[in-house]
Amino acid sequence: MRSLLRLALLILPGLFGSAASMAAELIGMRLWTGPDSTRVVLDLSEPVTYQLFTLNGPHRVVVDLDSVVTDPARLSPPPGAGAVTAVRFGLRDGGGLRVVLDLASPVRPESFLTPPNEAYGHRLVVDLGLERSPKPVKAVATVRGERDIVVAIDAGHGGEDPGAIGRAGTREKDVALAVARLLAARINAEPGMRAVLTRSGDYFVPFRERIRRARAQQADLFVSVHADAFINRAVRGSSVYVLSTNRASSEAARWLADRENRADLIGGVSLDDKSDVLATVLLDLSQDAAISASRDAAAYVLTELDRVGQLKKSEVQHASLIVLTSPDVPSMLVETAYISNPDEERRLRDPVHQARLAGAIHAGLRRYFHANPPPGNGAGVRFR
Repeated sequence: MRSLLRLALLILPGLFGSAASMAAELIGMRLWTGPDSTRVVLDLSEPVTYQLFTLNGPHRVVVDLDSVVTDPARLSPPPGAGAVTAVRFGLRDGGGLRVVLDLASPVRPESFLTPPNEAYGHRLVVDLGLERSPKPVKAVATVRGERDIVVAIDAGHGGEDPGAIGRAGTREKDVALAVARLLAARINAEPGMRAVLTRSGDYFVPFRERIRRARAQQADLFVSVHADAFINRAVRGSSVYVLSTNRASSEAARWLADRENRADLIGGVSLDDKSDVLATVLLDLSQDAAISASRDAAAYVLTELDRVGQLKKSEVQHASLIVLTSPDVPSMLVETAYISNPDEERRLRDPVHQARLAGAIHAGLRRYFHANPPPGNGAGVRFR
C-alpha cells in the first residue's frame, strides 16, 4: 500500500499539476467610492499571492497577481471612479497578471485578501485613501471644565463590504450604521459630550483612516459597532473587545518606523525629535494607558448590554483588530449580537431594539466618563 501511495504522489502532480501551480482566475472587478477613499475589489476563483507597489509620473498603483489568468473576451476593465481614472490589465513576463490603476492624485494604498462570505467569493481588496500632507494632531489648550468629551463612533463595514449577512438578508453594515447614528444622537444630546462618526453613509472607510479620523477629532474614546456571525446559528449574545497586547507591540514597532506617524502628537508629545529609546518608552506608556482605559470603558458597556440582551462572554475580550490600534485613544469594538442567529437577526432589524442597543452603549460610556473624566473636562460630563 505504501509503495502505491509513493507512486501516486510521483505521478499525479505530473498529470494534473499541483494545487499550488494551478492558476487562479480573475473573474470580476469592482470599484466603490466614498468621500475620502476608493475601494478596488478583485474577485478571484482561488486565494492568490500578490505584490502591490506605487509609481509616480503619472501616479499609479500596480498589483501583480501570481499565477492568475483572465479571459479578456469575457472580462473587460471597469471604468474609473473616485481616485481611479482608468484600469488596465496585462500579462506579466513569466506568467501571472498585472493590474494597473491610473490615479488622479497620490494615494495611500492598503490591501488584504478576504475569504468567501455569504455574498462574495475570494477577493483581493485594495483601499486607496487620499494622500494628505503630514499634519500632526495639534494639542489644544483647554480650560478645566470647559471641554466637551469627544466620542468617535465607527459603523463597521460599509459600501462594497456588507459584513456578515443574516439568513433573512440583514446586512451587518446597515445594522452598524443604524446603531451608530442612534448612539451619536444620544451622545450629542448629552451636555458635555460630542459624537463624531467615522462614516455617515453607505461607503467604506479604510481601517487606518477610521483611526486617523478619530485622532484628528481628538477623540477621548473610539467605539466600533458591529454584528457577529458564526456557522452555528444557535450561537448568540453580545461581546465587547479591546486590543490584545501582542498586537499593541507589533503596532508600536510599525508606528515608530513610520516617519509621518512619529511627527504626530502621541498624548500631546511629538516622537519625531526623540531618540529611538525615548520614543519607544513614551509610546509604550501611551499604549498601556490607552489599553487600560479601554478595558475599563468596555467593562461598563458590557454591563449595560447585559441589561438589554444575552451576553456571549461575560468578560471583556482581547483581539488583534486594526481599528483598535490607536496609540493614544482608548478603543473598543462592540459585537451587538449574532446576525447569523435567526432570533437575534430579527431583533437587530427592529428599530426599537437598535435604540436599546444604542442606549446601552451610551449608558456604559456615560458611567465610565462620570468615573473617569478626561483632562480638560473638570468634574466630568455635566449630567442632567
